[in-house]
Amino acid sequence: QVQLVESGGGLVQAGGSLRLSCAASGRAFSSYSMGWFRQAPGKEREFVAAINWRGGRINYADSVKGRFTISRDNAKSAVYLQMNSLKPEDTAVYYCAADTDYYDVLGGREIGSWGQGIRVTVSS
Repeated sequence: QVQLVESGGGLVQAGGSLRLSCAASGRAFSSYSMGWFRQAPGKEREFVAAINWRGGRINYADSVKGRFTISRDNAKSAVYLQMNSLKPEDTAVYYCAADTDYYDVLGGREIGSWGQGIRVTVSS
């Protein structure tokens, strides 16, 4: 298990950008696939992006393709989500997730570790 702490959220105007960071501690970070999920008010948590242990495999939700970029730095035990061209519908609490199985991260099931979440608000 790893412990995850998100940072970088906040309030931004539509069209703006934010970069979320997720710092990991605990067992070998480089052995984990990482993901970002979000939960908007009144909605279920949904998949946003995933990256495998060495960054060679990446997937995005259709709603964020071309606007969001996931990346990782194994030397710093961190994963990032660069969010550009933000829209009001991107408003949500964003969660970092870690699991040794990439497909579990893609499916958002049986995730080994979750962060506490960080709020992103996009104003129109």
